[in-house]
Amino acid sequence: MSITDTSNPAAGTTLSAALRCSGLTKAFQGVHAVNGAEFSIPTGQITALIGPNGAGKTTVVNILSGAMKSDSGQIFIGETETTGWPSHRVARHGLLRTFQLSRELGGLTVLENLLTAAPNQAGDSLFNVLTRPGLIRRQERENAQRALELLEVYGLYRHRDTPARELSGGQKKLLEISRAVMGSPSILLLDEPMAGVNPALIDVLGNYILELKRDGVTVLMIEHNLGVVERICDYVIVLAEGRTLATGRLSDLRQNTEVVKAYLGEVMDASAAN
Repeated sequence: MSITDTSNPAAGTTLSAALRCSGLTKAFQGVHAVNGAEFSIPTGQITALIGPNGAGKTTVVNILSGAMKSDSGQIFIGETETTGWPSHRVARHGLLRTFQLSRELGGLTVLENLLTAAPNQAGDSLFNVLTRPGLIRRQERENAQRALELLEVYGLYRHRDTPARELSGGQKKLLEISRAVMGSPSILLLDEPMAGVNPALIDVLGNYILELKRDGVTVLMIEHNLGVVERICDYVIVLAEGRTLATGRLSDLRQNTEVVKAYLGEVMDASAAN
């Protein structure tokens, strides 16, 4: 499947869909958090998922990542249907995610947190443990080297031996992203990466996300900071009451009366008040 790249001014430009869903529904005690959501994520782009509180954004991300099963609907990563897959199987297919509230392994060091995310570890196999210890040791050295390189990139190298629980809120966000990158994702879902972050770190995080795009990672991020969305996102999906209200570039969506009424109006009013 291909979709129009609305972020590209060149007419007729299309991109394949890295991730798409249709007819997603999820109800809790009869109340629909997601009610027919349908959209596609362009390959190699940064897409924002925005909408008012209670729109179902995090529930959608939970469903896409396999942390939660939908009541109905379909999900595809590329051409592979992943509907109902558990999160570990989705991750092995290249889709990883972070959380709004950081979920670091607090008792492990920063370096150890990254090492837990290394994919396809030979030491997971009892056969390899018994018959191929050399392979395991070599892979462990390679994983450690890659983890240290990522910690250097994300400004956490000097904290490599620090228990993760001792990091600041912003550092924990960086740890979450670097740990996800350690898993070699082709698609990365970010749940409010700028939430609770010191304003001085917001631009830094934005640049890291842009770098992921340059490295070929497709990004879907829930984000309320429209300044960040406008600066780094190619494509925007607006969710309201569990449904897809509109898609496109943020500059175009600002002219959409339904979107302004449902979400952008209150955000812009709040910005003006501040």
